[in-house]
Amino acid sequence: MLQHEALLADVTSYESAPGAVAFWWMGQHSFILRVACHTIYIDPYLTPNDSRRTPPLVCPDEVTNADIVLCTHDHGDHIDPGAVPGIAAASPEAFFVAPRTARQRMLDLDVDPVRLVSLDAEDAYVAEGIRVTAVKAKHEFFDRDDALGYPYLGYVIEAGDVTVYHAGDTILYDGLIATLAQWDIDVAFLPINGRDARRLKANCLGNFTFQEAVDVAGDIDAAYAVPTHYEMFEFNSADPQDFVDYLAVKFPDIDTWVGEAGTRVVVNSKR
Repeated sequence: MLQHEALLADVTSYESAPGAVAFWWMGQHSFILRVACHTIYIDPYLTPNDSRRTPPLVCPDEVTNADIVLCTHDHGDHIDPGAVPGIAAASPEAFFVAPRTARQRMLDLDVDPVRLVSLDAEDAYVAEGIRVTAVKAKHEFFDRDDALGYPYLGYVIEAGDVTVYHAGDTILYDGLIATLAQWDIDVAFLPINGRDARRLKANCLGNFTFQEAVDVAGDIDAAYAVPTHYEMFEFNSADPQDFVDYLAVKFPDIDTWVGEAGTRVVVNSKR
Protein backbone atom coordinates (compact mmCIF):
# COMPACT_ATOMS: atom_id res chain seq x y z
CA MET A 1 0.00 0.00 0.00
CA LEU A 2 1.53 3.31 -1.08
CA GLN A 3 0.87 6.24 1.22
CA HIS A 4 1.76 9.91 1.63
CA GLU A 5 4.86 11.00 -0.32
CA ALA A 6 5.32 7.63 -2.03
CA LEU A 7 1.73 7.54 -3.26
CA LEU A 8 1.74 11.13 -4.47
CA ALA A 9 5.08 10.60 -6.21
CA ASP A 10 3.63 7.57 -7.99
CA VAL A 11 0.65 9.63 -9.15
CA THR A 12 2.69 12.60 -10.31
CA SER A 13 5.33 10.51 -12.09
CA TYR A 14 2.83 8.51 -14.14
CA GLU A 15 2.66 9.91 -17.66
CA SER A 16 -0.72 8.92 -19.01
CA ALA A 17 -0.63 7.60 -22.56
CA PRO A 18 -3.36 8.36 -25.11
CA GLY A 19 -6.23 5.96 -24.61
CA ALA A 20 -5.24 5.06 -21.05
CA VAL A 21 -6.23 6.09 -17.54
CA ALA A 22 -4.52 5.27 -14.25
CA PHE A 23 -6.46 5.20 -11.02
CA TRP A 24 -5.65 4.79 -7.36
CA TRP A 25 -8.45 3.79 -4.99
CA MET A 26 -8.27 5.65 -1.69
CA GLY A 27 -10.94 3.69 0.19
CA GLN A 28 -14.69 4.34 0.40
CA HIS A 29 -15.67 6.14 -2.84
CA SER A 30 -12.42 8.12 -3.16
CA PHE A 31 -10.20 7.89 -6.22
CA ILE A 32 -7.29 9.64 -7.84
CA LEU A 33 -7.24 9.59 -11.64
CA ARG A 34 -4.33 10.38 -13.88
CA VAL A 35 -5.51 10.95 -17.43
CA ALA A 36 -4.39 13.22 -20.27
CA CYS A 37 -1.58 14.46 -18.00
CA HIS A 38 -4.12 15.76 -15.48
CA THR A 39 -4.64 14.65 -11.90
CA ILE A 40 -8.25 14.39 -10.79
CA TYR A 41 -9.39 13.65 -7.23
CA ILE A 42 -12.91 12.28 -6.74
CA ASP A 43 -14.57 12.50 -3.31
CA PRO A 44 -11.28 12.72 -1.40
CA TYR A 45 -12.10 11.49 2.10
CA LEU A 46 -8.99 12.20 4.18
CA THR A 47 -10.20 12.90 7.71
CA PRO A 48 -8.97 10.44 10.36
CA ASN A 49 -11.74 8.69 12.25
CA ASP A 50 -11.61 5.88 14.80
CA SER A 51 -14.38 4.05 12.98
CA ARG A 52 -12.53 4.01 9.64
CA ARG A 53 -11.28 0.61 8.56
CA THR A 54 -9.14 2.12 5.77
CA PRO A 55 -6.92 4.93 7.08
CA PRO A 56 -6.41 8.14 5.11
CA LEU A 57 -3.55 7.51 2.70
CA VAL A 58 -2.54 11.16 2.42
CA CYS A 59 -3.01 14.35 4.40
CA PRO A 60 -4.87 17.25 2.77
CA ASP A 61 -1.86 19.56 2.90
CA GLU A 62 0.17 16.95 0.98
CA VAL A 63 -2.16 17.15 -2.01
CA THR A 64 -0.17 19.64 -4.07
CA ASN A 65 -0.84 17.93 -7.42
CA ALA A 66 -4.62 18.29 -7.89
CA ASP A 67 -5.87 19.81 -11.14
CA ILE A 68 -9.56 19.01 -10.63
CA VAL A 69 -11.41 17.90 -7.50
CA LEU A 70 -14.83 16.35 -8.06
CA CYS A 71 -17.27 16.12 -5.14
CA THR A 72 -20.47 14.17 -5.69
CA HIS A 73 -22.62 15.29 -2.74
CA ASP A 74 -22.60 16.92 0.65
CA HIS A 75 -21.98 14.00 2.98
CA GLY A 76 -18.84 14.03 5.09
CA ASP A 77 -17.18 11.13 3.29
CA HIS A 78 -17.69 12.84 -0.08
CA ILE A 79 -17.41 16.55 0.63
CA ASP A 80 -14.98 16.10 3.49
CA PRO A 81 -14.85 19.26 5.62
CA GLY A 82 -11.48 18.16 6.96
CA ALA A 83 -10.00 17.70 3.48
CA VAL A 84 -11.43 20.34 1.16
CA PRO A 85 -9.81 23.44 2.76
CA GLY A 86 -6.40 21.77 2.93
CA ILE A 87 -6.50 20.61 -0.68
CA ALA A 88 -7.67 24.04 -1.82
CA ALA A 89 -4.69 25.63 -0.09
CA ALA A 90 -2.13 23.01 -1.15
CA SER A 91 -3.26 22.96 -4.83
CA PRO A 92 -3.98 26.63 -5.48
CA GLU A 93 -4.60 26.09 -9.22
CA ALA A 94 -7.12 23.28 -8.77
CA PHE A 95 -10.75 23.67 -9.75
CA PHE A 96 -13.46 22.16 -7.56
CA VAL A 97 -16.64 20.71 -9.07
CA ALA A 98 -19.67 20.08 -6.86
CA PRO A 99 -23.47 20.05 -7.05
CA ARG A 100 -25.09 23.45 -7.26
CA THR A 101 -26.91 22.62 -4.03
CA ALA A 102 -23.51 22.39 -2.28
CA ARG A 103 -22.10 25.66 -3.58
CA GLN A 104 -22.42 27.51 -0.28
CA ARG A 105 -20.97 24.53 1.56
CA MET A 106 -17.88 24.62 -0.65
CA LEU A 107 -17.51 28.37 -0.19
CA ASP A 108 -17.74 27.89 3.57
CA LEU A 109 -14.86 25.40 3.24
CA ASP A 110 -12.60 28.11 1.82
CA VAL A 111 -12.90 27.27 -1.87
CA ASP A 112 -12.38 30.47 -3.87
CA PRO A 113 -15.55 31.16 -5.90
CA VAL A 114 -13.36 31.71 -8.96
CA ARG A 115 -12.20 28.10 -8.65
CA LEU A 116 -15.62 26.60 -7.90
CA VAL A 117 -17.76 25.02 -10.62
CA SER A 118 -21.36 24.32 -9.58
CA LEU A 119 -23.26 21.79 -11.67
CA ASP A 120 -26.71 20.31 -11.90
CA ALA A 121 -27.61 17.13 -13.77
CA GLU A 122 -26.64 17.26 -17.48
CA ASP A 123 -24.41 20.31 -16.95
CA ALA A 124 -20.79 20.00 -18.06
CA TYR A 125 -17.43 21.48 -17.12
CA VAL A 126 -14.77 21.61 -19.84
CA ALA A 127 -11.12 22.51 -19.31
CA GLU A 128 -7.90 21.65 -21.12
CA GLY A 129 -9.14 18.55 -22.88
CA ILE A 130 -11.18 17.26 -19.94
CA ARG A 131 -14.98 17.20 -20.03
CA VAL A 132 -16.96 16.41 -16.88
CA THR A 133 -20.71 15.84 -17.28
CA ALA A 134 -22.97 15.59 -14.24
CA VAL A 135 -25.47 12.72 -14.05
CA LYS A 136 -28.21 12.81 -11.44
CA ALA A 137 -27.98 10.22 -8.68
CA LYS A 138 -30.69 8.82 -6.44
CA HIS A 139 -29.28 8.30 -2.95
CA GLU A 140 -32.38 6.43 -1.80
CA PHE A 141 -34.19 9.63 -2.92
CA PHE A 142 -33.54 12.34 -5.50
CA ASP A 143 -34.24 15.13 -2.95
CA ARG A 144 -34.27 17.64 -5.81
CA ASP A 145 -34.28 21.30 -4.83
CA ASP A 146 -36.67 23.28 -7.06
CA ALA A 147 -34.24 26.18 -7.34
CA LEU A 148 -30.82 24.51 -7.26
CA GLY A 149 -31.36 21.05 -8.69
CA TYR A 150 -30.14 17.61 -7.70
CA PRO A 151 -27.99 17.30 -4.56
CA TYR A 152 -26.55 13.89 -5.48
CA LEU A 153 -24.52 13.56 -8.66
CA GLY A 154 -22.36 11.12 -10.55
CA TYR A 155 -19.82 12.27 -13.11
CA VAL A 156 -18.80 11.12 -16.59
CA ILE A 157 -15.22 12.18 -17.27
CA GLU A 158 -14.03 12.29 -20.87
CA ALA A 159 -10.37 12.79 -21.73
CA GLY A 160 -9.32 12.02 -25.27
CA ASP A 161 -10.16 8.41 -26.00
CA VAL A 162 -10.96 7.51 -22.39
CA THR A 163 -14.31 7.78 -20.61
CA VAL A 164 -14.78 7.16 -16.89
CA TYR A 165 -18.05 7.04 -14.93
CA HIS A 166 -18.07 7.63 -11.19
CA ALA A 167 -21.59 6.88 -10.02
CA GLY A 168 -21.46 8.83 -6.79
CA ASP A 169 -23.90 7.42 -4.25
CA THR A 170 -26.98 6.11 -6.02
CA ILE A 171 -29.53 3.38 -6.44
CA LEU A 172 -30.87 2.28 -9.81
CA TYR A 173 -33.61 4.48 -11.25
CA ASP A 174 -35.57 4.74 -14.47
CA GLY A 175 -33.50 6.62 -17.03
CA LEU A 176 -30.02 6.01 -15.63
CA ILE A 177 -29.05 3.41 -18.23
CA ALA A 178 -30.53 5.48 -21.06
CA THR A 179 -28.57 8.52 -19.89
CA LEU A 180 -25.28 6.59 -19.75
CA ALA A 181 -25.89 4.94 -23.13
CA GLN A 182 -24.67 8.08 -24.90
CA TRP A 183 -21.11 7.26 -23.83
CA ASP A 184 -18.76 4.33 -24.44
CA ILE A 185 -17.61 3.91 -20.85
CA ASP A 186 -14.19 2.42 -20.30
CA VAL A 187 -14.18 2.40 -16.49
CA ALA A 188 -17.20 2.50 -14.16
CA PHE A 189 -16.78 3.04 -10.40
CA LEU A 190 -19.92 1.59 -8.80
CA PRO A 191 -20.94 1.53 -5.11
CA ILE A 192 -22.05 -1.89 -3.87
CA ASN A 193 -22.87 -1.44 -0.18
CA GLY A 194 -26.62 -1.79 -0.78
CA ARG A 195 -29.35 -0.62 1.56
CA ASP A 196 -31.82 -1.84 4.16
CA ALA A 197 -34.32 -0.59 6.72
CA ARG A 198 -31.84 -0.64 9.59
CA ARG A 199 -29.44 1.70 7.85
CA LEU A 200 -32.12 3.96 6.43
CA LYS A 201 -33.68 4.33 9.89
CA ALA A 202 -30.24 5.50 11.08
CA ASN A 203 -30.12 8.02 8.20
CA CYS A 204 -27.52 5.97 6.36
CA LEU A 205 -28.72 6.32 2.79
CA GLY A 206 -28.31 3.39 0.45
CA ASN A 207 -26.70 2.51 -2.85
CA PHE A 208 -26.67 -0.26 -5.45
CA THR A 209 -26.58 -3.80 -4.22
CA PHE A 210 -23.74 -5.80 -5.76
CA GLN A 211 -26.23 -7.44 -8.13
CA GLU A 212 -27.58 -4.07 -9.29
CA ALA A 213 -24.05 -2.72 -9.79
CA VAL A 214 -23.18 -5.73 -11.95
CA ASP A 215 -26.34 -5.25 -14.01
CA VAL A 216 -25.55 -1.55 -14.49
CA ALA A 217 -22.05 -2.45 -15.69
CA GLY A 218 -23.54 -4.91 -18.17
CA ASP A 219 -26.35 -2.66 -19.34
CA ILE A 220 -23.98 0.22 -20.12
CA ASP A 221 -21.45 -2.17 -21.67
CA ALA A 222 -18.61 -0.88 -19.51
CA ALA A 223 -15.21 -2.29 -20.45
CA TYR A 224 -14.04 -2.24 -16.81
CA ALA A 225 -16.19 -2.21 -13.67
CA VAL A 226 -14.78 -1.44 -10.23
CA PRO A 227 -16.81 -2.05 -7.04
CA THR A 228 -16.44 0.66 -4.40
CA HIS A 229 -17.96 1.99 -1.17
CA TYR A 230 -17.88 -1.34 0.63
CA GLU A 231 -15.13 -1.46 3.24
CA MET A 232 -14.81 1.77 5.21
CA PHE A 233 -17.33 1.33 8.03
CA GLU A 234 -18.34 -1.93 9.63
CA PHE A 235 -22.04 -1.02 9.78
CA ASN A 236 -22.15 -0.13 6.06
CA SER A 237 -20.04 -2.73 4.30
CA ALA A 238 -20.28 -5.47 1.69
CA ASP A 239 -18.09 -8.23 0.26
CA PRO A 240 -16.60 -7.18 -3.11
CA GLN A 241 -16.01 -10.82 -3.99
CA ASP A 242 -19.78 -11.18 -4.43
CA PHE A 243 -19.59 -8.51 -7.13
CA VAL A 244 -16.57 -10.14 -8.77
CA ASP A 245 -18.17 -13.59 -8.83
CA TYR A 246 -21.51 -12.40 -10.16
CA LEU A 247 -19.83 -10.25 -12.83
CA ALA A 248 -17.71 -13.20 -13.97
CA VAL A 249 -20.79 -15.38 -14.42
CA LYS A 250 -23.15 -12.83 -15.95
CA PHE A 251 -20.82 -10.58 -17.96
CA PRO A 252 -17.53 -12.44 -18.37
CA ASP A 253 -16.22 -10.00 -20.97
CA ILE A 254 -16.18 -7.12 -18.47
CA ASP A 255 -12.90 -6.74 -16.60
CA THR A 256 -12.78 -5.76 -12.93
CA TRP A 257 -10.36 -4.92 -10.15
CA VAL A 258 -10.47 -5.40 -6.40
CA GLY A 259 -7.33 -4.78 -4.42
CA GLU A 260 -5.46 -2.78 -1.84
CA ALA A 261 -6.01 0.95 -1.54
CA GLY A 262 -3.12 3.01 -2.85
CA THR A 263 -2.35 0.61 -5.71
CA ARG A 264 -1.88 1.98 -9.21
CA VAL A 265 -4.20 0.41 -11.80
CA VAL A 266 -3.85 1.26 -15.50
CA VAL A 267 -6.72 0.69 -17.91
CA ASN A 268 -6.34 0.93 -21.66
CA SER A 269 -9.41 1.84 -23.65
CA LYS A 270 -10.80 -0.99 -25.76
CA ARG A 271 -12.86 1.35 -27.89
